[in-house]
Formats: sequence, structure tokens, C-alpha cells
Amino acid sequence: MQIDKATLHKIANLARLEITPEEEAPLLQSLENVLSWMEHLNELDTDNVAPLTHISSEINVMREDAVGDHLPREQGLYNAPSQDGTYFRVPKVIE
Repeated sequence: MQIDKATLHKIANLARLEITPEEEAPLLQSLENVLSWMEHLNELDTDNVAPLTHISSEINVMREDAVGDHLPREQGLYNAPSQDGTYFRVPKVIE
């Protein structure tokens, strides 16, 4: 598939890339190579191939959610550098 410079610059603009004139020729060749490879993939017969949803066939083993023992608030806040008795106090990070 042939790609012209206008298409290359449109793609670069959408990707927020700046392309110098020296970079145009190698990028055009690279894009054409990728697209020609994709055209070869379109020639494959994939009618009887199930779509791939996961790379691995392993299944996650999930545990049931259960209420258990937890750390009391006072003990959790004990070593906090700054706290107000109920919550951790942290410096403001959003201006």
C-alpha cells in the first residue's frame, strides 16, 4: 500500500508528532512495510478460527469475600507522621 506525504503528515498531526524532512522517507518506507505485512495477513483464511480473548488458558482462582479481623483504627494511626485521630493527614498535592 502506498502512503503519500500528506497522509504521513496527517497521521503525525493526529499522533502529535513533529516530523522533519529528513525523517519523512524512512517513516514512509516503514509505514508501507507495516501495511503491506497487514495485507498479507488479510489473505489468510480465518473463517474457522475462534477469536482470541486471552493469551493464557489459565483460569483465575478467586476466593470468596469474607469479613475478617482488621487492624483497629488507633493501632493503624499509631505510627502515622500526621493524623487527626480519625484519618491520616497528608499534604495537599493538587493546586
